[in-house]
Amino acid sequence: MNRWVWLPLLCSMLCGAELKVATVQMRSSFSVAENQAKIIRSLEQLGGQGVQVAVFPECALTGYSTDKSFRVSAQEVGAAEREIAAVCARRRIAAIVGTVYEAGGKVFNAALVVNSKGETVERYGKLQLAGEPWATPGNHMALFELEGVLSTVIICHDERYPELVRLPAMAGARVVYYISHESGMRQEQKLAGYRAQMMARAVENQMSAVAANAPGNEEDNSGSHGQSRIINPEGNILREASIYREDVLVEALAVKPGKLTRPLEGLMGPWWQKGLEQLLRERERRLGE
Repeated sequence: MNRWVWLPLLCSMLCGAELKVATVQMRSSFSVAENQAKIIRSLEQLGGQGVQVAVFPECALTGYSTDKSFRVSAQEVGAAEREIAAVCARRRIAAIVGTVYEAGGKVFNAALVVNSKGETVERYGKLQLAGEPWATPGNHMALFELEGVLSTVIICHDERYPELVRLPAMAGARVVYYISHESGMRQEQKLAGYRAQMMARAVENQMSAVAANAPGNEEDNSGSHGQSRIINPEGNILREASIYREDVLVEALAVKPGKLTRPLEGLMGPWWQKGLEQLLRERERRLGE
C-alpha cells in the first residue's frame, strides 16, 4: 500500500478521528410512508452537508405507541427500511433509525443501524421495555463499527441501566447513540432525571453520547419533551434542541481511541469480566451470521 494511503489510517488509529454527527429531533405520525419521506429528506440534506451519521428518535419510522394493540405492517416497514438504506448508500451517510421489527413471531422496539454503504450493521431490540406492551425485549447488547468508530446504541428506558453502556465501553466503544420517546411535559418530575442520565452515561464511560428524542406537541403537551442533545466524554452538553420544535443538531466529535478500563479483580471484577466475555461472544456470533 502507498505510504500516503496508510499513514492517515495509522494516524487515525493512534490519534483519533473526527466524526460529524447529526441528531434529528423529528415528530412522527402513524403513517410509515410519511415518516419515511421525512427521514429520507433529512438524510438527503445532511448527506449534502458532509454529515457521517444521522440519528432519529425511537420508533421514528412507525410512530411510538403504548397501546397493546399497536401493529404495523412488516412488509411496509421492510420496504421503507430498504429505501432508507438505498439513500444512505447514495448520499454516503450512515443512519440510526427507531423502528418496529418483526422476527420469529415476535415484535421488537428496535434501532436499525445502516452504514454509509447501505449495509445493516446492527438491529438492536430495546432490552428494558417501559411502556410498550406490544413489544418483546431484545436479546443482546449492541457493539458495532460505524464509520470507522466502535459504537453502541440504547433505546429510551435502557438509559437507566448503566451496564448497557459500561460493557460496550470496556470493549472499546467510543460513541453511544441514544434514541428515545421519553415522557412528555405533563410528567415534569421526570425531566431533570432524563437530562442527567445520558450525561452520566457519557462521563462515567468517557465516551460521546448522541441523543435523539421526539419533540413535544405544544397545543396539548402530548408527545415527548424534545431536548435532543450531543454530549462530550466529560459529560458536557455541546448542543441541545428545543422542547417543541423539530430541530437538527450537527456536531463534529473528536473521537479518541481507547477502552474504558475498570479493575477486573475485587468485588466487581468477576461481574464485569463475565459480562464483557458474553458481549464479545455475542458480537462474534452475529458477525458470523
